[in-house]
Amino acid sequence: MPITNISSTTRPTTILLIRHGETAWNAERRLQGHIDIALNAEGERQAGALAAVLAAERIDAVVASDLQRAWQTAEAIAGHHGLPVPREPGLRERCFGGFEGLLYAEIEQRFPAEFAAWQARRVDAAMPDGLREAETFRQFYHRAVGAIVALGARHPGRTLALVAHGGVLECAYRAALGLSLETPRDFAVINASINRFTLADGKLSLASWGEVGHLRDDVLDELN
Repeated sequence: MPITNISSTTRPTTILLIRHGETAWNAERRLQGHIDIALNAEGERQAGALAAVLAAERIDAVVASDLQRAWQTAEAIAGHHGLPVPREPGLRERCFGGFEGLLYAEIEQRFPAEFAAWQARRVDAAMPDGLREAETFRQFYHRAVGAIVALGARHPGRTLALVAHGGVLECAYRAALGLSLETPRDFAVINASINRFTLADGKLSLASWGEVGHLRDDVLDELN
């Protein structure tokens, strides 16, 4: 899947792509999307653990999604480095429209056809609109990957920590490995995980995925 080609004229940019800490809605499998949910107590603990493990690493800039579960996580990290946390709407989670705020079981019951299309990875299938207009997965992919590449290009040769959401991490993983958008997601996307990429000549490459050694064993995957 091609992404926007933004050239880097120096050494590759290092991108630490981090999923926000846990929220109460993560724990109960309630779909958040663009609904602005704060970290729960476990998520705050995870953010502190992230901050501690990254304190000794070089980080030149921290940028977060403008949803509070992401920027709360980012602020914990940035505090160790004396950095501000600009908020980037392009790093938001996918907008799920009328699915947002519902448990997965409730979505299946209320919107059986749309739920089936979502689970079947029909990437251009429309979801019902709610308070906000839903994005198709293809629209979301281009928005999320475009934001990551653009942010990386603004910090050539530097180390950038981006704190975002499970769907954004999935998009970056697919872009870096050239995976089709239609293939099932067979890789974990875990709360408060660290995922390392490089960006060179507008192309993302994956260096490591799913670092969770700073957390205990019962962290949550996006789909579990």
